[in-house]
Amino acid sequence: MVPEAEFDQTDAGRVPRGEGWFVLNAREAAWHDSDYGAYTRFEGEPRFPQIGINIGVLAPGQPACMYHGEDEQEDFLVLSGECLLLVEGQERRLRAWDFVHCPAWTEHVFVGAGDGPCAILAIGGRSGGDVIYPASELAQRHGAGVAEETTEPRVAYAGSSPETDVPFREGWLPGSR
Repeated sequence: MVPEAEFDQTDAGRVPRGEGWFVLNAREAAWHDSDYGAYTRFEGEPRFPQIGINIGVLAPGQPACMYHGEDEQEDFLVLSGECLLLVEGQERRLRAWDFVHCPAWTEHVFVGAGDGPCAILAIGGRSGGDVIYPASELAQRHGAGVAEETTEPRVAYAGSSPETDVPFREGWLPGSR
């Protein structure tokens, strides 16, 4: 029988402790904020070993990360708002309920658009770890690209501010106004 996980309460929200199954409302989970939007991972320690899952919230014009490709499949569902998908050198406008599938090594990034927050559910495998940040003029125009190609996250994010732990804010997710 798999035990139910326990939770720790932090200033940023609830964090599961140890292994086991659990139910956690996104509004009650621990959140983080950074140059690349606000997000929750739903996990504590240990981290989920096989699949990463998070909800990210972007302001208009805010990139979710640096333009990259990695050795794992990733899938995304726009939950609310609008964003731009920069993918393989193309730009696509997305809105709520648009689904994006990225096989391994698909170069991509999301950038908030429209006139309010955009919430995106992201799911990806965790068996690899290799990543490339290609120099992309398109991504650079949106503040989401490196000047020179690198495979080192610390180089790609060298100018970024550290993330901060924050509690959930009303308005980030649909139905939370």
